[in-house]
Amino acid sequence: MDREVIIRADNIVKKFGDRTILSGISLDIYKGETFVIMGGSGCGKSTFLRHIIGALKPDSGKVHLLGKDLSSLNEDEMDKLRMKIGMCFQSSALFDSMSVGDNVSLGLREHTKLDKSVIDIVVKMKLEMVGLRGFEDMVPSQLSGGMRKRVGLARAIAMDPEIIFYDEPTAGLDPIVAGVIDKLIVDLSKKLNITSVVVTHDMKSVFSIADRVAMFYEGKVLEVGQSEQIKNSKNPMVRQFISGSPDGPIKFFRQKDDYLERLIA
Repeated sequence: MDREVIIRADNIVKKFGDRTILSGISLDIYKGETFVIMGGSGCGKSTFLRHIIGALKPDSGKVHLLGKDLSSLNEDEMDKLRMKIGMCFQSSALFDSMSVGDNVSLGLREHTKLDKSVIDIVVKMKLEMVGLRGFEDMVPSQLSGGMRKRVGLARAIAMDPEIIFYDEPTAGLDPIVAGVIDKLIVDLSKKLNITSVVVTHDMKSVFSIADRVAMFYEGKVLEVGQSEQIKNSKNPMVRQFISGSPDGPIKFFRQKDDYLERLIA
């Protein structure tokens, strides 16, 4: 039986000035899977993520999200669609002036007419899911980096989204805390039947959470496949990236102009 495509990118091209950042990216992401996009700095993965959440428009090609052609939507329609997705940012993006509970409930307070008592119950449930029961009244500055990431995750699932996008969810975390975040991504995806799209270059995380993996290189999809397929890839670039070797077809040292050209991606 054919799997339901929940995100479709069709030949996405993006240029900034005379620099080509995405060179015809085509990908299908299926409902309920954890799809990981990996690649080095400047490969285009974060730019691609901004396209599939509707934050950037391609120069050519189309993105379909939850069956909707993003290029055909007006701002109101786009806002309604965004209510069906959650976003976990690398920096957690919490408001320091607000309590943990208020951070988690932000979307519910702004976009629903739920009574405060109901919102409070939802916040408690979501915080319990990420192992932070009873932390509602604390503020982000009182929390560790890993705890802030978990608050960000609780906020992302507060409105029961169909898709969650993660931008470098384990960046800056020690291996144990990163493992906790990885486990939460997998557990929440299964419990809530969420489609997860994760952008990362953390190899341990990739193979802990991914159903399928796409490797980006210089604005193109180098290879896409099941987690085990990518782990055992014969492509020398994929193998070098996974191993972290400085020796191979991917060159670490670049000319200044080339570096600046890719930095924006």
